[in-house]
Amino acid sequence: MEGEMKNFIKVWLSVTISLCYCHAIGKMVSKGIKRLSCLIPVVCLFLYLPLCLTSVHIGGTTAFFITWLANFKLLLFAFGLGPLSSHPPISLPLFVIVSCLPIKIQNNNNPIPGAREGPLNYTIKGLLVAILVQLQLAYEYSDYIISVHPKLILLVYSLHMYFLLELILAASAAVARAMLGLELEPQFKKPHLSTSLQDFWGKRWNLMVTGILRPTVYKPSLHVFTRLTGRKWAPLPAIFATFLVSGFMHQLIFFYLGRGAGLKATWEVTWVFVLHGFCVAVEVGLKKAVAGRFRLPRIITVPLTAAFVMVTSCWLFFPQFSHCKLYERAFEEYAALAYYLLLVACEFESKWKSISRRLPRKRKKSEDSSLHLLQNRQTALNRVKEVCNCSHLQIDWKLNPL
Repeated sequence: MEGEMKNFIKVWLSVTISLCYCHAIGKMVSKGIKRLSCLIPVVCLFLYLPLCLTSVHIGGTTAFFITWLANFKLLLFAFGLGPLSSHPPISLPLFVIVSCLPIKIQNNNNPIPGAREGPLNYTIKGLLVAILVQLQLAYEYSDYIISVHPKLILLVYSLHMYFLLELILAASAAVARAMLGLELEPQFKKPHLSTSLQDFWGKRWNLMVTGILRPTVYKPSLHVFTRLTGRKWAPLPAIFATFLVSGFMHQLIFFYLGRGAGLKATWEVTWVFVLHGFCVAVEVGLKKAVAGRFRLPRIITVPLTAAFVMVTSCWLFFPQFSHCKLYERAFEEYAALAYYLLLVACEFESKWKSISRRLPRKRKKSEDSSLHLLQNRQTALNRVKEVCNCSHLQIDWKLNPL
């Protein structure tokens, strides 16, 4: 874990330095192909850096932030577009934060009502994540045979992923909000209330990805297909092209995650987005054909949309989590973090007891009990070391004070 944290610091130090270079390039080089040629080395570097990390949480989050979001923002920046381009140019700290975090500054002239969820909402979701983790641990490592349908387990995994993803994005937005003092747009907008696939992907689910795919893929594709098929039907192939790129980027992130377990990525994740892209294109085409003359009620469309998303995800998307052994590795990381915190607490307790024993005492019994407590702590950790490979971690318990 210590080695992973060192790599994590090196990776993000490289990211920060690279973004400072990009900010300087934006001032010195005019937009267009020339600026793009100056930024391409940074884009390639951001594709390489996640390979230095093997952790599910750290590596996966870093890959999403820099390989996808930051690279796409830099490609837009090369042509004077996107959130990094403005007149006058944005400051360096704002440039770095907006580049590498999944945030979008909210327009004060057109604020989004109820954009920010309250702390109670995220507290509840954090508790739900903890409960889901306990359920998964009980299923994976219980000494008893628990008969649970595999699809139900996939449902638990999917809820875990959704809540955890929302918490990670909300935490990054909270950090950016505290540093910038600006209001940010939400990352999710109650996706469980989606009335259609178009509503789910375009207006409710992971809006940071939607916001970056629209100018980088959808609009250029729409411009090209308008010349080929006409303005009315051009959105259909443009939508499919957008989902195809999204599927490829998801597959790339799974490649980084699978590499940490020594596995080769398959293409089932891409097929999920190919399928959804085709269905969204058909949906938009049908809406254009009926022109508002027929519309199903929400009581039907909401459960149908949720069912389609869950069925297709459990069919093609979530099994890849098991293929890459993400949950097993995630639980190992939880255990490693808990053990690290235990060591920190024990080391603090050791130092505190060492200092407290040097203070004048009225009762010798208290000192003996303190020494006995530390001996028990040392015995317990010695037993842990027999099970875990943590012999390099040593704590001076001061059992023989001078």
